[in-house]
Amino acid sequence: MAAKKILFLTGDFAEDYETMVPFQALQAVGHVVDAVCPNKKAGDKIKTAIHDFEGDQTYTEKPGHQFTLNATFEDADPRQYDALAIAGGRAPEYLRLNHKVIELVRQFAEAGKPIAAICHAAQLLAAADVIRGKRISAYPACAPEVKLAGGEYADIPVDAAITDANFVTAPAWPAHPEWLRQFLVLLGTRIEL
Repeated sequence: MAAKKILFLTGDFAEDYETMVPFQALQAVGHVVDAVCPNKKAGDKIKTAIHDFEGDQTYTEKPGHQFTLNATFEDADPRQYDALAIAGGRAPEYLRLNHKVIELVRQFAEAGKPIAAICHAAQLLAAADVIRGKRISAYPACAPEVKLAGGEYADIPVDAAITDANFVTAPAWPAHPEWLRQFLVLLGTRIEL
């Protein structure tokens, strides 16, 4: 298997697990992963947040780890990457307001490249208007945005994921095993035990 080059989009207050786990797991299987955030460069840090499900009406939030970016957003050229992965948490809420981020997501979608989005990352997909007619999962609070963007909200268990064409989406970090497995299938990654 040839290593794939993956652009990993994250930002301040992205969910800690949804940043750390996929970034490390994709590297562990041999892929090159460039983690970027608008207005930051390689070596800069972002603050993450830990979101948990503790029986409240929504998730709770606690400070997460500092995450060091290894690439610069302004240098990211979608033509140089095989796929896009987007962290969830609160970062997509403000990242969707950045026209360069929206254009980047559109370029990956228009090229038919694999896009893995988890939790609130569906907010970026909706804002980029790339999910019309697609079955997309997300954190349940994002269901209205998925529907308004012409997508079909996939109400699946929190530990499940769904693939529709080049999109792999999931509700939250408990879905990491299935979300990453489906993304690796789209990437053509083979893991032999």
